[in-house]
Amino acid sequence: MTSFLTLENKRALITSGTRGAGAATVALFRDLGARVLTTARSRPEALPDSMFVAADLTTPEGCAKVATAARERLGGVDVMVHMLGGSSAPAGGLSVLGDAEWERELDLNLMSAVRLDREIVPAMVAQGGGVVIHVTSIQRQMPLPEATTAYAAAKAALSTYSKSISKEVSPKGVRVVRVSPGWIETEASVHLAERIAKDNGTDVEGGKRIIMASLGGIPIGRPSKPEEVANLIAFLASDRAATITGTEFVIDGGTVPTT
Repeated sequence: MTSFLTLENKRALITSGTRGAGAATVALFRDLGARVLTTARSRPEALPDSMFVAADLTTPEGCAKVATAARERLGGVDVMVHMLGGSSAPAGGLSVLGDAEWERELDLNLMSAVRLDREIVPAMVAQGGGVVIHVTSIQRQMPLPEATTAYAAAKAALSTYSKSISKEVSPKGVRVVRVSPGWIETEASVHLAERIAKDNGTDVEGGKRIIMASLGGIPIGRPSKPEEVANLIAFLASDRAATITGTEFVIDGGTVPTT
């Protein structure tokens, strides 16, 4: 019986693949037969050097290093998944966001993808095909003004940029799609729930409910699991999704209240 989904012999570059949804995506791609190279600032012991390159993708030099490693180790890239993202901006709203904070958020959440695309996508066009998946965020639609204005704005810019290049390269055989997660139950988010629980005199489940309430509620009653986000990404990267390009897929348990 033929498997419904395979990534057999696909050469994949997945950024930020050592934790959370990134690690789940790396693991699933490998299970489905892809040859995967991933990257982060430091290598976890579980990953051999042949599958990993240490680099800071917030810099042009780091992006160039990863692109060179992908060409040398994989011989090219068929699927590129931009998982990198996050926010380190302080709470306090607009007034605490100086130029340095904005530059950090833009370099992490937008420019890392732009620079890697510039290195990799022309070769995809030259080889006649490829898939680029940009991981955005529902915060591009539902920003949290107290702490994530810059992050949300950078993800909104990534989404618009992604749509634009899809119109440029899809006629040349390269599909470009977006995946927009809501709250994902990663190790870091569980730690956040534990801290909130302690501050509010409740248990971890109570902490999770407080987080969900801050998002306006999640209709399914829980965050997404990293493996569920990976499932969506793997499908979009596969030949099963051959006519899907230029669009965005929200995976948030129904958090965004409008379509």
